[in-house]
Amino acid sequence: MKWSIIQLQKFRDKGLVLDELVDMSSLKNRDSQIRNVAPVHVTGRADISPEKVTFHLQVKGQMILPCSRTLVDVKYPFDFQMTETFLLKPSLFSEYGDEDEIHRVQGDVIDLAPILEEAILLEVPMQVLSEEADQHVIPSGKGWEYHSEEQLPKEEKKVDPRLAGLADFFKSNEE
Repeated sequence: MKWSIIQLQKFRDKGLVLDELVDMSSLKNRDSQIRNVAPVHVTGRADISPEKVTFHLQVKGQMILPCSRTLVDVKYPFDFQMTETFLLKPSLFSEYGDEDEIHRVQGDVIDLAPILEEAILLEVPMQVLSEEADQHVIPSGKGWEYHSEEQLPKEEKKVDPRLAGLADFFKSNEE
């Protein structure tokens, strides 16, 4: 996912169509929760002008994450769109400000791999549950046990006896 500016300028009139499988196994080193990442399918196009290159991408893939309760492997698919713009002229950067999707070109090469890595890392959820975790009986300990919301008994709201006199406060104002 790396192109020189000269290569991209050859596609200025017709645009560049992307359909690639990208190896993102380096993500395992960046996030300890990611146990494996299948090759990521990146499709889309690049709009190329003399001032900027804009990539419109669809990213699909699957990563293996640990279950939050049982630590078994869970296949977690991801599918998202992203639009990234690279400014070829540094003078234009002040016009666009500090937008997230605007990048400066480092040297004469545009490399989408680091940006793609960041976007995939943002797709990692805080918690993943396997099918077994939903059926798995969570053990109880000394003085505690786990209950789901459905298992909790329905309790009526009890009024603190010290505040019981305040319950009639608004009733007296209405009269």
